Amino acid sequence: MEVKEAINKAKNNNQIAFNFLLDTYWNDVYTFQLKRTMNENDAEDITIQTFSKAFDKIDTYNDDYKFKTWLITISKNIHIDLVRKQKKTINNTSKDNEDHYFDIIDNSPTPEDKIITEQNLANLLRDIKKLKPHYQEVINLRYFRELSYKEISEELNEPINNVKVKLLRAKKLLAAIITKS
Repeated sequence: MEVKEAINKAKNNNQIAFNFLLDTYWNDVYTFQLKRTMNENDAEDITIQTFSKAFDKIDTYNDDYKFKTWLITISKNIHIDLVRKQKKTINNTSKDNEDHYFDIIDNSPTPEDKIITEQNLANLLRDIKKLKPHYQEVINLRYFRELSYKEISEELNEPINNVKVKLLRAKKLLAAIITKS
């Protein structure tokens, strides 16, 4: 699949296209943020927010520009906004508008899902423990507590798109760990 095709399919809520775009551009956005923040956790959080926002606003993407440039611009703006928020006093907290979110369809098992379900529980739990804590938590909430995206969003107090992107990323990392085992 090429990028233009993936973008067009993503505009029609195609899950495989979202996965392709996430895989293709994750390292570019993450590396960009790692250089800016000098902090792995912040870089990862901003990268998750970047893809969340990009998937939410994919219809506004103008193909006159490179998709990577569009993602990096979103990422840069999120970082600037976070820095501004950190400078404000705690009394001036602002609540994100969570009423508008983009539904990423997640009804067909991905190759990662198939690999994960083929593992026995003991090995699976061992492999999950190799993930970063926030990925362990989202896997636990989704697959062991069987919460919906909305319920996970409320539990973690995060926008639903962040939950979806974080879960996509967690599944990919877990599948990579399992295949190495």
